[in-house]
Amino acid sequence: MSSSLTRSSAATARGSAPKPRCSCCWPLRSRTSRRCWWPSGATVSLPRPLCHEAPQARSARAGLPNRLPTALFNSGFWLKRSSYEEQPTVRFQHQVLLVALLGPESGGFLAWSTFPAFNRLQGDRLRVPLVSTREEDRNQDGKTDMLHFKLELPLQSTEHVLGVQLILTFSYRLHRMVTLVMQSMAFLQSSFPVPGSQLYVNGDLRLQQKQPLSCGGLDARYNISVINGTSPFAYDYDLTHIVAAYQERNVTTVLNDPNPIWLVGRAADAPFVINAIIRYPVEVISYQPGFWEMVKFAWVQYVSILLIFLWVFERIKIFVFQNQVVTTIPVTVTPRGDLCKEHLS
Repeated sequence: MSSSLTRSSAATARGSAPKPRCSCCWPLRSRTSRRCWWPSGATVSLPRPLCHEAPQARSARAGLPNRLPTALFNSGFWLKRSSYEEQPTVRFQHQVLLVALLGPESGGFLAWSTFPAFNRLQGDRLRVPLVSTREEDRNQDGKTDMLHFKLELPLQSTEHVLGVQLILTFSYRLHRMVTLVMQSMAFLQSSFPVPGSQLYVNGDLRLQQKQPLSCGGLDARYNISVINGTSPFAYDYDLTHIVAAYQERNVTTVLNDPNPIWLVGRAADAPFVINAIIRYPVEVISYQPGFWEMVKFAWVQYVSILLIFLWVFERIKIFVFQNQVVTTIPVTVTPRGDLCKEHLS
């Protein structure tokens, strides 16, 4: 033993602490444990798996407590995004822009809108239709559920419609968890190889989000007209420009109708009819939660995990002390008052 301690002291003096040697070269004391020698001469009984496990396994096992808080806080402890359902308050603004594509024998197109500046730019291509609209609240909850839109475009006997481009604008509002006010549009485009007499559309005005909305304050970034009806320039009424500027928004609405119906067989003096039913369904709104909502969500998770760990550790403590797993020495706690009296005496 003296020679071992001498080697240990010499190694310590050189500045490199000796590593504990496992008793693999010693005689086996038990089937489940081995005795490891330390420079101080003390022996510690270690279970066989801990004595012989690989360094990678020991480091991975030691890193579990360190990775647990990271996984807890980065994997959902703080609520970063939430969602809820709300039926928006949608109202039709009675703004329409129509372009009817004619056959090659007629040439060109017919156009009309509710914007006087656009109509003045059309010249002979202007054709005024008959428009009727009706909004309906089916469940009587104070919010309109659908729009009935009908447009009758008068045509001459030699004019045949092969395609339609139609823009309708709406006022769109959310107010439950997110306060959003914006002006949106529904863009309808259909074309067919044969002349038609009527276009029937029955779809939903769906909300599209590119990023979650903020739940604090009023969001009125897009509470501006989709079409600049006061502009005298033709560029502001170009459909390519209107759609491109509209798609730059983070929040838009789109008319979802997978199966528009194109009816044929128009009489010579009959108008071309666009019959559309646009519904305002309940939407799933994605938003960024506020501070107190994040704290409430984190507190519920923290308490639920804390109670489980407290219960488990309490059972472990009771088992350890009742079964004398470790050597314990009972100590009698003396009240503070008795210590003071003994000191004074």
